[in-house]
Amino acid sequence: MSTEEKKSAQQSQTPPPASTLPEIAPILPPEHWAATVGDTRDEDADSSAGDDLASSTASIASSILKYRTLHGRTYHSEIGSAQYWAANDEQQTDSLDILHHLFSLVLDGELFLAPLKEPKKVLDVGTGTGIWAIDFADRFPDCEVIGTDVSPIQPTWVPPNLKFEIEDCTQEWTFPKGTFDFVHIRYLLGSIPDWTGFFKQAYNALKPGGYLESYEGSPRVYSDDDTLPPTSALSQWTSLFVDGGRKIGRSFDIVEENTQNTAMKEAGFVDIQEKWIKVPAGGWPRDSKQKEIGTFAAYAVDRDIEGFIFFVSNVQGWSKEEVRVYAAHLRRELRSLKHHIWYWQKVVWGRKPEIPS
Repeated sequence: MSTEEKKSAQQSQTPPPASTLPEIAPILPPEHWAATVGDTRDEDADSSAGDDLASSTASIASSILKYRTLHGRTYHSEIGSAQYWAANDEQQTDSLDILHHLFSLVLDGELFLAPLKEPKKVLDVGTGTGIWAIDFADRFPDCEVIGTDVSPIQPTWVPPNLKFEIEDCTQEWTFPKGTFDFVHIRYLLGSIPDWTGFFKQAYNALKPGGYLESYEGSPRVYSDDDTLPPTSALSQWTSLFVDGGRKIGRSFDIVEENTQNTAMKEAGFVDIQEKWIKVPAGGWPRDSKQKEIGTFAAYAVDRDIEGFIFFVSNVQGWSKEEVRVYAAHLRRELRSLKHHIWYWQKVVWGRKPEIPS
């Protein structure tokens, strides 16, 4: 490992306090990107990032496939208060499955960090493509696994101990109290208006002694060597998500603001633990494992930039064509080895206390 990467690993143990979060860069008007539209060719692109790593997924029950459309892409139906910012069509679900592989690399092949002991019933909230739930059900064949989401985009062929249900996790949960040994939540940033209330629902659904685990990522990108200009498309990625979340009342800043920890404590959980993970984006690291992680992190976004940003850019009033011009700049920067960027991922888990004797 190089000196730079050893320094980076050391820094990952000392995440910044929320009070020191830098102000986001002002959002540049779409005209800025249109004025430099010719400068979107790849520079020092890592060709391995273009490998076809995606696998397609099937949908279920076409009669209930009711989606809203934005710039020709489908998004989760606005049933109740359900609102998720990423697309839910095949192009985006491929990216989500790539992200699952990234998370597996980051956690050294582990599906969770909570100290589980022979779980019998597990809930995966916001299951998405269902890939985590499928892997968990395969690993624990004697455990009943339920995955919930607002869109039925999961495959039909799944392990016999797994089932998927349509449910809006921001509404009152339908599960009886004390049902689960483990509740797993991943990448719901920007979609939960009340994290404490959300975790209280998980608390109620858990058996005494059961665990809740929340795995989230940050939209804020950083550089330790000043290779992230404030006017870059990568810097604007941060601004689009942070400002967009503020405008819709659903924060994307939950990692740096320690929302997971605070909300779990307020919901009644104890023995709360956390793991901060510094994740590179792009193939710039010299260390082979970090390079692989960075390549997958960048490719998951590169695979469908528009699907990730259409919603937050729509909050800013951008047109479809303006989004595509900006996306071309972002794609060029992601593929460039000149931008040594990284971002935080954070896993937090806590236990529901046993019933007092």
